[in-house]
Amino acid sequence: MSKQQILTIEDDPAIRRGIVDALRFAGYATLEAARGDQGLKLAVAAEYDLLLLDLVLPGGDGFEILREVRRLRPTLPVIILTARGDEADRIRGLRDGADDYVVKPFSVKELLARVEAVLRRSPQRPLELAEVPIRGGRIDLGRREVQFFDGGREELSEREAELLHYLAAHGGRAIAREEILANVWRISPRGLPTRTIDMHVARLREKLRDDPARPAILLTVRGKGYMFCAERGKG
Repeated sequence: MSKQQILTIEDDPAIRRGIVDALRFAGYATLEAARGDQGLKLAVAAEYDLLLLDLVLPGGDGFEILREVRRLRPTLPVIILTARGDEADRIRGLRDGADDYVVKPFSVKELLARVEAVLRRSPQRPLELAEVPIRGGRIDLGRREVQFFDGGREELSEREAELLHYLAAHGGRAIAREEILANVWRISPRGLPTRTIDMHVARLREKLRDDPARPAILLTVRGKGYMFCAERGKG
């Protein structure tokens, strides 16, 4: 089982080093950033399980990072790192979607206890999928192909397999195009066209034998994005 990874965005080098060292000693993998602009790029594109976020940062705004994370990764746990007197910021952070906050200066024991508690009560990460059943067959993500009960087969590109994996792992939830860009293409969705996602979905519907006029597997959710429909899609 891979280590849980924690992203720390904190501009104070001594505090950041203390946090990272404590997390590694406790068995976590770590990512870190000292500036808001660097932190935003990691926050939307990297793979991690929890975000430790300072709100006052050079090169960007912690609240902007929090809003972007909540928009793209609504279930990702976030803990705010805040100065003792910033009650208004703590309240605003919690209202904007943070799960908890730690007041500076804090002890290593307190930080680790809050990290463990937030991870424990957060939604489970999607399971790694090897096969996904669909109507009339199955998707073999390991082999990157669609296998039909009538003997037909369709090969998947690496990107198509990654897209199917992400949608199927979050089956039943509408996934915004921006979230797909951040988590499948691993690029910031800011100002980028999402037409490439629509084209990939169209090709996948062909390979899945999913009627584009009345799709039963890859659904278009108006105003939201795409959803993998596991219940209707089971073969």
